[in-house]
Amino acid sequence: MNRLAARLALAALAVAMVAIGTIATGVLVIGASIFQQLMADTGESKAAVEGMWQDSVVTVVAVTAVAAALLSVGLGVFLAWRLSRPLARLGGAARRVADGDYGARVARDGPRELVSVADSFNQMAEALEEQERQRSELVANFAHELRTPLTNLRGYMEAMRDGVMEPSAGVFDSLREEVDRLERLSRSLDALSGDARPQPRELDLAAAVRAAVDLARPGMERAGLRVHLDLPPARRLRTRAVPDHLSQVLANLLQNAQRYTPAGGSVTVSAVAEPDSVLVSVSNAGTEIPAADLPHVFERFYRVDKSRDRARGGAGIGLAIVKQLVEQAGGRVGAESARGATRFWFRLPAG
Repeated sequence: MNRLAARLALAALAVAMVAIGTIATGVLVIGASIFQQLMADTGESKAAVEGMWQDSVVTVVAVTAVAAALLSVGLGVFLAWRLSRPLARLGGAARRVADGDYGARVARDGPRELVSVADSFNQMAEALEEQERQRSELVANFAHELRTPLTNLRGYMEAMRDGVMEPSAGVFDSLREEVDRLERLSRSLDALSGDARPQPRELDLAAAVRAAVDLARPGMERAGLRVHLDLPPARRLRTRAVPDHLSQVLANLLQNAQRYTPAGGSVTVSAVAEPDSVLVSVSNAGTEIPAADLPHVFERFYRVDKSRDRARGGAGIGLAIVKQLVEQAGGRVGAESARGATRFWFRLPAG
């Protein structure tokens, strides 16, 4: 920044010297000739005219030139100080961000243009800080998600190796559940990456809803929950969607309902036809979602209750996947929670 100050001071001095040189040339060359001619016409001698010229005009020009040069240098130093302070802070904050300190911010002072640059820098730093937060949560959540099934698999294998547990159909079913959990986690990562984009096709939404409920019903019954299915009498709802994506959306919503419905409660799944779309709702009784949290439930890694463990709280990506897959098919999602009940819904284009 000292170099900037020196360059600005020199630039101001150069501008001042050009202006002084131009004015001095006009005064000392052209003005001198005119002055001498006027004085000669009045009868003054040449020596007297030159003396008056030197004592008045030349002296004034010289003093004025020195004063202008000093003022220009002072102005340049002031401008350099005015610009270098916010630029120095901006440079320091940029180096902190480069070193991983995403909480670095710069003050909004200085000229309007530098204030705009500071605002842009602060917005960038906030975005990087949020991305870093999500990255940290991603690593922590998925490390936790992986740890449980891997620990269970290791425990089963070591128990069978040591003869503590005999291989049986029940043991292999448990092992398969842990493998399925890892596969679901892998599919969740694929869905969040958004790489594969298969095209939607026409299908029967009612059949997909019945199939998803049939798959989820045994688990819900083991958890002490009642499941109600409400479909239109026609039993066919045509829509456009990717079958695998629709199955994952329904499975995620049903798992979410099972996770947050207390034993003895009920889950209701309904589907209705609308003029240009079809609407699916999954409702459950239980603790309401606070109004402040409701707008964020579809965000990645967001948990209403941060203290829940994986079994109750999940990884915080199920609803984010629902939103992404539904919107890829041209639909919309939403959530409502009031009077001891919570309802998640999504709309898809009619087929």
